[in-house]
Amino acid sequence: MVSVTPSSIVEIGRMSAVTLAKKIRTKELSPTEAVEAVLARMDKLEPLLHAFCTPTPDLARQQAKQVEKAILAGEAVGPLAGVPIGIKDLVCTAGVRTVSGSAAYEDFVPDEDDVVVERLKQAGAVIIGKTNVPEFGYSGVGHSPVFETTCNPWNLERTSGGSSAGSGAAVAAGMGPFAIGSDGGGSVRIPSAHCGIYGIKASMGRVPLYPGTKDERYPGVSSWESLEHIGPMSRTVADSALMLSVIGSGPDSRDRYSLPKPEFDWMGCLKGDLKGLRVAYSPDWGYAAVDPEVRRVVGEAVKVFERDLGCKVEEAHPGFEDPYPAFWGLVAMESDLKGLRAMVAKHGGRMTPHLIDFIMRPWSAEDFTDAIMVRKAVTNKMWRFMQRYDLLLTPTLAVPPFALHVQGPEKIDGRIVPPFKWLAFTFPFNMTGQPAATVPAGFTKDGLPVGLQIVGRHLDDPAVLRASAAFEAAKPWQDKWPALLEKMGL
Repeated sequence: MVSVTPSSIVEIGRMSAVTLAKKIRTKELSPTEAVEAVLARMDKLEPLLHAFCTPTPDLARQQAKQVEKAILAGEAVGPLAGVPIGIKDLVCTAGVRTVSGSAAYEDFVPDEDDVVVERLKQAGAVIIGKTNVPEFGYSGVGHSPVFETTCNPWNLERTSGGSSAGSGAAVAAGMGPFAIGSDGGGSVRIPSAHCGIYGIKASMGRVPLYPGTKDERYPGVSSWESLEHIGPMSRTVADSALMLSVIGSGPDSRDRYSLPKPEFDWMGCLKGDLKGLRVAYSPDWGYAAVDPEVRRVVGEAVKVFERDLGCKVEEAHPGFEDPYPAFWGLVAMESDLKGLRAMVAKHGGRMTPHLIDFIMRPWSAEDFTDAIMVRKAVTNKMWRFMQRYDLLLTPTLAVPPFALHVQGPEKIDGRIVPPFKWLAFTFPFNMTGQPAATVPAGFTKDGLPVGLQIVGRHLDDPAVLRASAAFEAAKPWQDKWPALLEKMGL
C-alpha cells in the first residue's frame, strides 16, 4: 500500500478533477497515491459526515493499480484515468451493493452497471464508494431507515440536502473532486446548493439513464423515466464539464430518451462572455415563500450578471401556477406502485412514513392525466417565456440548510408551508427537461451556503455552462472550505 503524508492528504484532497487527471496522465502523481489520499480523508471524515453508505476501498485500490500499470506501460488511458469518484447509491454498480436507502434492498447487488458507470470506468475513473441517499430518492434530505444520516460539512447539525446527499457532502469535504448524482426533482441541485458546490442537470436525454434501481422483486422502483437526470456534482464548473464529456457523450439504445451526440464540446462551453445576454430573474415565481437570507444572498449574486458580466437583467416570472401536486402525480405514474405496495406489505415497519403515504394513496387515472396536462402547461409557459430571455436565474432553494431528520421547514418567511415547499425552484425543470445548474451564490449570516440556479433554453446546455463559468470567474468559490476541515487539519 502506498503511504501518503498529511500534507499530500490535504493537497490532493483539494485538487480539482481537471488538475488530478492532468497530473496523473503526466506521471506527476500516481493514481494509487491519489486514491490513498482520498481514502485517508474518508477515514477521518466519515465518522462525522456519513457521506458513504458503502465505501469501496479495495475496489478503488484495484482500479488505481490497473490505471497506474497502463500509464507506466505507455498505454492510452481515458480522460478520467485515476481520478476518484463517488457514485450515488441509486445508480447501479455491478458487484457493489446498491441499497437505495431501503431495508428491502439491503442485500441487493446489481449484475450490471448503469450506463454512466460504464462510461466512467471506460474513462479510467476510480470508484471510491456508494454515496448515501434517502429511501429510493423520494426526498430532498439525507436520512434513511438503514444508514447513518448524512451531515452537512458546513454545520454538522444541518442537512446536506438530497437525494444525492452523500455526493454533496463528499465533494464539499474533498472526499473526491466530484461525484455522480441523480436529479428527478432537484436531487443534484439541492445538495449542491446546501453544500456550497456546483451541480448541473443537463438537458433531458444528454446523459443516458439505465437501468435505475433494478430488482426482479420490485422492478423499476426509482426510474422516473421522463423526469430523472443523472449529472455531476463538483467543486468547479470545469470538473462538471469534464465529467459530462464522458457521461454525456451520446445516445444509448437502452434509454429511449437519450439524445444524439452533442454538436458542441462540453469543455469548450466554458469559454466566452455573457455580454448583451437577456437574463430574467425570478426571486419567488410570484408565489413561493422564500427565506429573507436566501433573497439577500441570491439578489446580490444576480447583480454580478449585470454589473460585472454585462447582461441585461430584469425581474420577471414565467407565470405558471404552482405545479407541485402535478409533479408528484408524474412521479406516481412512473413508479411501480404494484411493486412498491408489495414492499410496504413486507417491509412497511422499516420504511419512511411519507413514502408509505405516497405509495398507499389511492391514485386515480384523473390524477395522472391532470399531471400530464399541468406538465404541458408549464412547458408551454416556459418556452414562451424563454423566447424573451437567454437565461433564467432563481434561488436554487427557498431556504438555507435546516435541521436533520425533517423533510423541510414548516414555516418560511413567516408563512406556514407543507414540508416540501422549499423545493419550489427545482422540480419544474424536471417537468420541462431544460438544463439547470446551481452555483454557490454566497453564505447566510450564519455561514450556511446558498445556491443560485441558472436555467437555459431547451437543449441550450452550452449557455448554462458558459454562464456558470463566467459567474465562477467573477465570484470565485473554489477556495472556500468548511471550517470543519481546517479544525481537522484537512
